[in-house]
Amino acid sequence: MPDRKHIVILGSAYPLRGGGLATFNERLAREFQAAGHQVTIFTFSLQYPSFLFPGKSQYSTEDPPTDLDIRVVVNSINPFNWIQVGNFLKKMNPDFIVVRYWIPFMAPCLSTICRIAKKNKTTKIICIADNILPHEKRLGDRLLTKFFLPVADAFITMSDQVTKDLAQFKTNKKYIQIHHPLYDNFGTPIETAIARKKLGIAADQKILLFFGFIRKYKGLDLLIEAMTASIVKKENIKLLVAGEFYQDKQPYLEQIKRYGLQNDIILYDHFVPDNEVGSICCTADFIVQPYRHATQSGVTPLAYHFNIPMIVTRVGGLPDMVLDDKTGLIAEPNAESIAAHIVKAFANGSDYYKPSLREFKKNFSWSHFAKELLNLYNEL
Repeated sequence: MPDRKHIVILGSAYPLRGGGLATFNERLAREFQAAGHQVTIFTFSLQYPSFLFPGKSQYSTEDPPTDLDIRVVVNSINPFNWIQVGNFLKKMNPDFIVVRYWIPFMAPCLSTICRIAKKNKTTKIICIADNILPHEKRLGDRLLTKFFLPVADAFITMSDQVTKDLAQFKTNKKYIQIHHPLYDNFGTPIETAIARKKLGIAADQKILLFFGFIRKYKGLDLLIEAMTASIVKKENIKLLVAGEFYQDKQPYLEQIKRYGLQNDIILYDHFVPDNEVGSICCTADFIVQPYRHATQSGVTPLAYHFNIPMIVTRVGGLPDMVLDDKTGLIAEPNAESIAAHIVKAFANGSDYYKPSLREFKKNFSWSHFAKELLNLYNEL
């Protein structure tokens, strides 16, 4: 194949747990491979020091993928390792490196590796920017991001918010904005009754789902408060919270107890492995993303894959992927608005949204994402 490329993806992958970054990188690698390209993933032997990681474990308990070339070599806090990996990539001489940038903490590591790799004068660097500035801000974020950005030859963003954040830094580099592709690697949709039976939930129960790691910016407390509204309570709706707490969960438990919602909220508070994602998502009538602020979310493409309409808040890039009153509903980031939109969603019924949802989600294919990325490389 004359235009076959050697592509390196620099970012999270197995043996790190699934979740958004690792799942995305592995799925993108498979898409490139299906198109005939050679792909190597360079992932972390140490991604976060334990004191910076808020969850219980960084590592997967699932079997390793047998169809991917994954090198577990990058240590995020060891500068000697960065030089070693950079020199290895320089000699490997891939056509381009796709580097994921999601948190300023990674700027020294990723930029050092990429700066050394490009000294071969042929390898290009394309950054997929999940965030330019993080959700939870820390001292030095802007300086670290400013240090990282010049190493990239081009950028891909996946929301208006990240594109605007990138523009603040005036990089004058090529960029394109593409919607986050659908996560289609968690199996096919499951019948609602079957999915609920696995979790011991009645087939006719009205179910909302909050899915994913639990952090303050995701607004679970706003959703819990919305569940106390009289207009919601009289609908006999239950909220399933599925995901690991990445902060102290005690305030949430106290909030649930204070509002007397122990029988209305089902806590499935641990990391959801890949083989359980389908059954969790397919229990829901609607998935709710009550975020206080956001860039984009990997939960949206997951919901679309399983044909579950969403209620999202009007923050960051969340509304970019929801057609209001067609594929879901867009609320304001406060409990009162979220409650009103929950009631409206169930009044319409989930089937009301699914025809538009199935049509709209055709815009978010992995093949389109991979082709646009290759087109961007060809313009460099």
